[in-house]
Amino acid sequence: MCRRCAAASRRCKPSWGRRRRSAAKREDRQLRIETARLAAQRQGLERALAERQAAVERVLLARQAFAAPDALRAALSGDDPADFGRRLHYVGYVSRAAAALIAGYRADLETSARLEREAQAKRERLRSVGEASRADRDKILREREARRRVLARAAGEIRRSRREINVLRADEGRLARLVEGLGRLLARVEAVPEKSSQAQAFSSLRGKLRLPVRGELAGRFGAPRGASGIEAKGVFIRAPEGEPVRAVARGQVVYADWMRGFGNLMIVDHGENYLSIYANSEALLKQVGDAVAAGEAVATTGSSGGNEETGLYFELRHLGRAFDPLRWVKLK
Repeated sequence: MCRRCAAASRRCKPSWGRRRRSAAKREDRQLRIETARLAAQRQGLERALAERQAAVERVLLARQAFAAPDALRAALSGDDPADFGRRLHYVGYVSRAAAALIAGYRADLETSARLEREAQAKRERLRSVGEASRADRDKILREREARRRVLARAAGEIRRSRREINVLRADEGRLARLVEGLGRLLARVEAVPEKSSQAQAFSSLRGKLRLPVRGELAGRFGAPRGASGIEAKGVFIRAPEGEPVRAVARGQVVYADWMRGFGNLMIVDHGENYLSIYANSEALLKQVGDAVAAGEAVATTGSSGGNEETGLYFELRHLGRAFDPLRWVKLK
């Protein structure tokens, strides 16, 4: 898995969400059990309240019967003192029983109110837990969707990178085959480039060459080309469009045409199996067979190779193998 995919997977792991949901489910079950217990307790209390209320009503009726004027006169008019005492004691007992029942009834009412408050609090907590659980579930779903999108983008980038790598390899393969074919052709031609008493062997120019265009060195030999990771076989010099591209040494143009991945491409043969390659040009100023002098303009800078930046892609090769041009160039 690529680094971006691994990072996305780590960011979106749902373990924390699962633990949170598991805890919420446990609390939800406990709250439901406690709510059911409180409901059963309250129902039992309501039955006891109904029975106590009936008893209070019976006692109150009995006390009212003794408290009526006719009943009181009848109780006090008796001639038997013992009977009067019993009646008076019964009236006191009824009054005390009524007071006790009323006090118990009030206590039961307070207990019932307290249980109702506790049950209401449990219901509110249960509702809160449910809302939090739904919020966590929605958050996990959003994170899962975000993770899916990140992984999809990463997978798309991997596919694009693979296609880019395949394209670059194909482009480099075409250039390598072209250089190889030119090398075989040049080996059969003895007079390319034209020899003269003033001609200087290219191998003697190491450390004396000038870069073919003035600009900023933006890509070096061996550096990765974009996100593909393929090593560059030359250097890229960033420069404004239309700047003159000059031959690094005396030679003869052996290729001048457009090539996929390199745009307008020119190859100059310098003898001794040395070639210089100029790519990404806006325009080619020489044709195949033209002799060029060192420092002569052979093309203009551009972006014909598909680069986002304008400039020149430059290679040096010997026996078909690319080598670092900067080791042969006098930068200052």
